[in-house]
Order: sequence, then C-alpha cells, then structure tokens
Amino acid sequence: MKYTRKDAKTHAFAHMRGIWAAALMPFRDDLSIDEDGFRANMDHWIGDLGIDGFFIAGKQGEFFSMSLDERKRAFDLAVSAAGGRAQTIMSCSDQNMDVVIDLARHAQSCGADYIVVHAPVLHFFKEQDETLIRYYETIASKVDIGIALWSHPDSGYLMSPALCNRLADIETVVAIKYSVPRPMYAELTRLARDRIIVSTASEEEWLDNILELDWRLYLCSSPPYLIQTKHDRRMRDYTDLAFAGRADEARRLRDSLAPVRAALRDTRPAEKPHAHQKYWQDLLGQTGGRVRPPCLELTEQEKRATKAAFEGCGLKL
Repeated sequence: MKYTRKDAKTHAFAHMRGIWAAALMPFRDDLSIDEDGFRANMDHWIGDLGIDGFFIAGKQGEFFSMSLDERKRAFDLAVSAAGGRAQTIMSCSDQNMDVVIDLARHAQSCGADYIVVHAPVLHFFKEQDETLIRYYETIASKVDIGIALWSHPDSGYLMSPALCNRLADIETVVAIKYSVPRPMYAELTRLARDRIIVSTASEEEWLDNILELDWRLYLCSSPPYLIQTKHDRRMRDYTDLAFAGRADEARRLRDSLAPVRAALRDTRPAEKPHAHQKYWQDLLGQTGGRVRPPCLELTEQEKRATKAAFEGCGLKL
C-alpha cells in the first residue's frame, strides 16, 4: 500500500480526486474474461480519455456473475493495466462477510489503492444503523486499506446522512459513493466533508456538485468512457474548466453533451444496461463483448435503434 492505516484518510483526501469510471468487464463469446480486451480498454481510458481512477468488478463489471477467483483476477488485471498511471478501487461487495474480507485482503496485497463495499441487504430491519456500523467496523478491523462505502436503492434501503456521518468516524473509511437524491448527499457533505469524500454516480449532476458543493471526485459510472472519445473529451474538459473556476465555459461544454446523453439513455432497454453499454462500447471501437447470465443480450432491433442514435448524437470519432 502507498499509505499506512492511520494515514488512510489523509492520503485519500490528497489523491482521490478527478474522474473515476466504473469498468465494464468484457466477456468473449465463450463467456470467459477477455483479458486482452480489458487491457486495451484501460489503455484507451487512461491514455486517450484522461480518466483518473477505476471502480473494478462492481455492478457494472457483473461481479455477481463471476467466481471469487475471477473477481481476484479482475483486481490483478486492473492494477497491472493501470500501471501507476491511474488509481483503482476494488469492489469487495458480497452478502457473505468472509468473502468481503477475503476480497479486501487480496485487493490490499495486489496493490489496489482502495476498496468499496456496498451496504448489504438486511433481513430484519431492526437496529439497522447499529447493524451497519458493526458491519463496516468489522471489515475495517481486518484490513488496513482505505474503504469507500456505497449506499444505493438496490440494497432495499438508503443509509441516512446521519448514519454515514457516524461511519465517517471509522479510521479507514475514506469515501462514499452515495447513490441517493441530491438533498441527502448535500446534507452528508455538510456534516462530514472533513472526514469522508462524498460523491455520486450522476454525470448530469457532476458539474453542479463541483461548483456548488466544492466536490473534487466523480465516483463513478460508465459515462466517462461512453460519452467521450480520443477526439471528443468534453467531460474531461468541462471538469478541468470547473476546477479552474471557469464556470460559464464549463456549463456550455457540459450542456453541449445533452444529445449524447439522450442517445445513450433513450435507447437503453429495461433490464439490459450491461448489454446496451457494451454494444455502445463496440460502436466506439472499444471492447464490449458479451454479457453473462442472468444479464440479457440486446435484440437485433435494439442494436439497430442504438446504432442510429449513436451515429446521430454528435460524438466526434
């Protein structure tokens, strides 16, 4: 690790910034991991798109379809592909505590910068806050690596700003991907910005969060590599303009991406986000590949609609 346990928060506040993306994991036709395709994607994302960090083997990466060994292999691949040019945060989320800790220990040993663990599905909803505090305290006691929390509706509940404020007191909790309504993450920012880096995955809200909440970390989803190309880095550019205090220029550039966002959003079939985004990657010249069951593949009609919207959205290829 690049920091000690006691320095986890200090290190994160100094280095965990910029645009981070949630990596999709490409699978070949036989559904094996396309390691060469993944490496090529990472090279493009870092070298051509200027992405600063990567969320590995999360929901976007179809972790739920991978074995424990494959998840560890994904960590190793990402650290090697990043090669010190970008940072990594490894998803260790699982319902089984032993699996979470096993993955966290592997992430720490293979050279990852941080781990992320989403709020688990709870079965009783009694003493919920105390259960979650014990959950994250237990994980933090087993490893020294910095931990990001993740609260999202798929858990069946949202962690409150007050609870997250308490969790921010844990020594190695450094950040949160807070997939909640804006008033909630704005409140947590107010309560705990001195102890935890607050972020959310909405690219459409990113600029306002820089300008109004003084955020410096986008953590994270797939738009950084789906709405940008080597010749059209508008998300990177409007982010840098905002960081430099050039708000009006940043807003104009952000707003110019509206047709791209609409094309990506409006052609995405229900229950097919992975297949749709992977096909969009193929159209961009990246390695998209197959999805694994239980994810659904696009129909030919859905591909035609997506391709037509892609070609008309204005991205410069």
